[in-house]
Amino acid sequence: QVQLVESGGGLVQAGGSLRLSCAASGSIFSINVMGWYRQAPGKQRELVAIITSGGSTNYADSVKGRFTISRENAKNTVYLQMNSLKPEDTAVYYCNLYTSKVVPEAYWGQGTQVTVSS
Repeated sequence: QVQLVESGGGLVQAGGSLRLSCAASGSIFSINVMGWYRQAPGKQRELVAIITSGGSTNYADSVKGRFTISRENAKNTVYLQMNSLKPEDTAVYYCNLYTSKVVPEAYWGQGTQVTVSS
């Protein structure tokens, strides 16, 4: 079983920065994709950024140039550095781990609230 624990959310003014962290524990196949998704009230969950165990990244257009995803494979930890935050970035941010050693498996964290005030 895999568990994901997020930290780092909070309240920040527009233009400010936050750094989210997500630590994975349990039986984790070394080849995987970790990432961040977010869900604002009344909206569907959407991709923010993902990073493979090899270091390849992908970002939503809305966060390109402002957010940076990184990871430490030895610690099974993924980070999301969020700069130049906007009110529309307000959402619950969820950490995700995807792997497919035998069958596809996806795990989610409990979510952390990010609120950006104008």
